[in-house]
Amino acid sequence: MAQNSSRYFPRNPPVHPQAFIFDLDGTLVDNMSVHQQAFDRFAERHGLPPISPELRRRLDGKRNRDIFPILFQRSLSEPEQRRFSVEKETLYRQLSVGRLAPMAGLEELLQALKKKGLPSAIATSAPAPNVPHTLAEIGLPEAFPLVVRGDQVPRGKPHPDIFLEAARQLGASPSHCLAFEDALMGLEAAKAAGMPCIAMTTSQEREVWLDHGQADFVARDFHDFLAGPGAWLRD
Repeated sequence: MAQNSSRYFPRNPPVHPQAFIFDLDGTLVDNMSVHQQAFDRFAERHGLPPISPELRRRLDGKRNRDIFPILFQRSLSEPEQRRFSVEKETLYRQLSVGRLAPMAGLEELLQALKKKGLPSAIATSAPAPNVPHTLAEIGLPEAFPLVVRGDQVPRGKPHPDIFLEAARQLGASPSHCLAFEDALMGLEAAKAAGMPCIAMTTSQEREVWLDHGQADFVARDFHDFLAGPGAWLRD
């Protein structure tokens, strides 16, 4: 690892958070390229323009029901929303079989949390079928008993609803939770909930996080986190 290649401290996350809340896609697993392929195939099927990198950044972290009107540039009926979501996410699950692995350091971090008796949850914009599929593909089907999805709260990211609900179900104050995100929308949601947030560089380059300036720590993977502000978990 190159010295300081993926870490910086613009802010100070809590030394000993009481609970950990993780985004799923791009955070627990580096699967964003698979989602991109699924969206590209979906767009081609429907005669939509190619999805530019700039547009991808705008869409990262959003719920499907917030993404599809942007892609189609019109309002969509509920049947259309359901049909498009099923189509795109079926593509994702088909394309992802045998291609996913847990983010480096994740298993060590989960073992450390278990040893310390610290609760954790997933807060994800992914639709219901994707969560067990993705966790099973990375070999951690039972690792997260608590999952809060974007379709279970009134507003999706960047609104704080999903993180506030995860904290509520964990029985922890939001300010004592530590969030992990790979998307700007997700980081803004965590911050709006009053949580410190670790930014992962799977979806955004380090420079993007530096320019944004709101991340408490930037990590390439969970090894980076455990070598930095999470070092106390190795004690």
